[in-house]
Amino acid sequence: MLPQKQAEESIVSYNETENEGKEEEKEDTSILSVKSFLWHGGSVYDAWFSCASNQVAQVLLTLPYSFSQLGMLSGILLQLFYGILGSWTAYLISVLYVEYRSRKEKENVSFKNHVIQWFEVLDGLLGPYWKAMGLAFNCTFLLFGSVIQLIACASNIYYINDRLDKRTWTYIFGACCATTVFIPSFHNYRIWSFLGLGMTTYTAWYLTIAALVHGQVEGVSHTAPTKLVLYFTGATNILYTFGGHAVTVEIMHAMWKPQKFKYIYLLATLYVFTLTLPSASAVYWAFGDQLLNHSNAFSLLPKNAFRDAAVILMLIHQFITFGFACTPLYFVWEKVIGVHDTKSICLRAIARLPVVIPIWFLAIIFPFFGPINSAVGALLVSFTVYIIPSLAHILTYRKASARQNAAEKPPFFLPSWTAMFVVNAFVVVWVFIVGFGFGGWASMTNFVRQVDTFGLFAKCYQCAKPAPTPAQHH
Repeated sequence: MLPQKQAEESIVSYNETENEGKEEEKEDTSILSVKSFLWHGGSVYDAWFSCASNQVAQVLLTLPYSFSQLGMLSGILLQLFYGILGSWTAYLISVLYVEYRSRKEKENVSFKNHVIQWFEVLDGLLGPYWKAMGLAFNCTFLLFGSVIQLIACASNIYYINDRLDKRTWTYIFGACCATTVFIPSFHNYRIWSFLGLGMTTYTAWYLTIAALVHGQVEGVSHTAPTKLVLYFTGATNILYTFGGHAVTVEIMHAMWKPQKFKYIYLLATLYVFTLTLPSASAVYWAFGDQLLNHSNAFSLLPKNAFRDAAVILMLIHQFITFGFACTPLYFVWEKVIGVHDTKSICLRAIARLPVVIPIWFLAIIFPFFGPINSAVGALLVSFTVYIIPSLAHILTYRKASARQNAAEKPPFFLPSWTAMFVVNAFVVVWVFIVGFGFGGWASMTNFVRQVDTFGLFAKCYQCAKPAPTPAQHH
C-alpha cells in the first residue's frame, strides 16, 4: 500500500501545482484576457506545439544535404530510427523529472518562482558529479544550438538580399535575437510556438512541392553513399535533428500537469516526420549530388515569391528557436548571479544580455551552416539527450526499493523494468559507438575541411563567387 499512498501524495502535489497555475491564469484573465490567451500557456497542447516547433527549424534546410551524403534509403531509415530513439529518451527525461519533483514535494520543497532544470534533476537523483556533467553538456549544446540558429538566419536572408555578405547579416540578426531576453519563460511562448510550427509546415511543403515542380536537373546523379566520412556526417545531422529535447524539463515545468508530458514528444515527432521525410526526399530526388556543395536547400531552388515567403517565415521561426535554446541558458545564468527569483522582467533581461555575446561571437567564427550541425550532434547531442538520460534512468532505478516506490511505473508497451534497462543499454552503446565514435570522427573531419577551405571568420560561406568584371581597354 505504501507505493500507492506515495503515488497519491504525488498526484495531490501536482494538483496543487495545477491549481496555482490556474489561479495565476484567472488573475491574468481578469486583467486582460487576450494577453492571457496569447502569453500564458501550460496545457498539453502548448507543450506539443513547443516540442514540435522546437524540434525542427533550420535543420529542414540541411536534411536534403544529409540525404546526398547518405542516399535515399539510409536517409529515410535513419530519420525513423533516430525519431523513435529521441522519443524514447525524451520519455525517460520526463519520468526522471516526475520522480525528482515528487520526491522534493514530499519534502515540502516549493518551486514557486523557480524553474526546475535538467542538471537539478540529475543532482537530486544522482548527486553532484552528475549535476556537473549534465550542466556542462546541456549548456554547451544549447549554446551551440543558439549559434546554429544565428548562422541559419544569415544563411537564409542572403538568398533574398545578397547585397550584404553573410557575416554582416550575422551581426544584424545577433542584435535582433538579443531581444529574446525579454521573454520570461516557456509559459510565454504560447503564440510563438503555434506560429513557429505553422512556419516550418509551410517551408517543408514549399520545399517538397517546389522540388517536384522543378523536376530533376539535367544529368542528375544519386551516387550516395560513396564515402564513410560523408555517410556518418549525414547520420549525425539526423541524430541532431531528433535530439532537440535539451529543453524538455523546462517545457514540462511550464505545464500545469507535467505528468501528462510522457507521450507528447512522440506525438510531436510523428508530426515532424510529415515535414522532414517528404521535403528531404523530394529535394534530393530533384538535385541529387549537387546538394553535396549546397548545404542550404534554398540555394538550389529558383527565386520567386514562394521561396522568399519561405525564407522570411524561416527567419522568424529561427528567432523563436533561438529563444527556445537560449532560455535555459538564461535561467542558469540568473541562478549563478542570484536574480532568478526576482519578478522584474527588466532586471532579468539586463542580467541575461551577457549570455548572448559569446553566441554572437561563435556564429561569426564558425559560419559553417550544415557541417556544424553534425559536429554538435556527434559531440554534444549524443551525450546530452541520448546517453546521459539512459544511464541516469538505469542508475536511478537500479535498486529494488527505488523501483517499488517509483512515481512512474514502466510504460504499458514495455511493462518490465529489465526490458527498459536493456533498451537503455542499447541506446547508450549504439549512440556512443555510432553517434559519438564514428559520427564524431566523420563530422570533425568534415568540419576541419570547411575551416581549411573557407577559414575562420569566413565572410560569406558557400556564397556564389561574383562573375569577373571584363577588363576595360583604354
